[in-house]
Amino acid sequence: MTAAPFAHPSQSAAPTAKLAEKIRIKALELGFDAIGFCPAHLGPEVRARLKDFLAAGYHGEMGWLAERTEQRSQPTALWPEARSVIALGLNYAPAENPLETLQNRTCGNISVYARHRDYHDIVKGMLKHLAQFVVREARMMLTTAPDVKVFVDTAPVAEKPLAAQAGLGWQGKHTNLVSRQHGSWLFLGEIYTTLELPTSADSGGSCGSCTRCLNACPTQAFPAPYQMDARKCISYLTIEHAGPIPHPLRKAIGTHIYGCDDCLAVCPWNRFAQTSRHIKLQPRPDLIAPELATLSQLDDTAFRRMFSGSPIKRIGRNRFIRNVLIAIGNSGHADLLPYAQILQQDPDAVVAEAAEWATQRLMGETA
Repeated sequence: MTAAPFAHPSQSAAPTAKLAEKIRIKALELGFDAIGFCPAHLGPEVRARLKDFLAAGYHGEMGWLAERTEQRSQPTALWPEARSVIALGLNYAPAENPLETLQNRTCGNISVYARHRDYHDIVKGMLKHLAQFVVREARMMLTTAPDVKVFVDTAPVAEKPLAAQAGLGWQGKHTNLVSRQHGSWLFLGEIYTTLELPTSADSGGSCGSCTRCLNACPTQAFPAPYQMDARKCISYLTIEHAGPIPHPLRKAIGTHIYGCDDCLAVCPWNRFAQTSRHIKLQPRPDLIAPELATLSQLDDTAFRRMFSGSPIKRIGRNRFIRNVLIAIGNSGHADLLPYAQILQQDPDAVVAEAAEWATQRLMGETA
């Protein structure tokens, strides 16, 4: 359990420094693994990076990223009264290397973050408890009633720059947050508040000359360090992309059926990460290495039942089965051919096309 240390506060800031320390202790008691504080202000470089990302078209079909860009790159544009941000991290490091699942080509690989309950619900519940504590303690210690707002990642919030500014870590070359204590395995959440809290010290650490994450990407989704073309990212293709997956990228997807951890899993800072201690973040056994044959037979009802309470449910049965069929086509196992052939008659055109591709690929390898 970690928290970014405070920069030395002035004497006049002592009451808020004591409040921040109480908030830190309470956050760790609630189960958060990292906490830091920063002003509700981001430098112009955050907006510049976002504009460059959008101008290059790297966001693909994620049109919501192009909306409310001012609010996404500046906290006070979203909430003018905000003065400080409390940045929180929840460790979800797996017990086993997620790359090991890829060795069994008859099984699908689900991203670590989706092998358990939806983290949005878990983190938001914890944030609300902490926000209530902040308001209550501020009333007692400062005789003021601050306003607070909580966010996970469903609002236009620059989570990673704020987490870095609050001392939780830094944005790595794979564009995700890297922590000295938790590697690349942190869920992020924020509390915006009208309180002016002391700023946490910088976390230190950097990627140095390491390029493991860039080299590990199967689809070469990083045009340069600290840049990502989401249109090539397996997570984007299997989750956000609604239509047929582009043919040139299908082989590189391998057996990933929901998300991808390749660039995260190879980060050398992960050697300091401890396996997540949170019961609700322990993986469901049936989602660690699910059989592709079984998954391919899910109808809409069975899909909804299997993924109730899971973030996977959001993409729907058809998109998920499309991903399963791409994995079947890449499996190299002829005994999966009948499962692909049956789905060539699926009423969903995208599923039927993926089934035809998988059938042709398996038949070609068999021949």
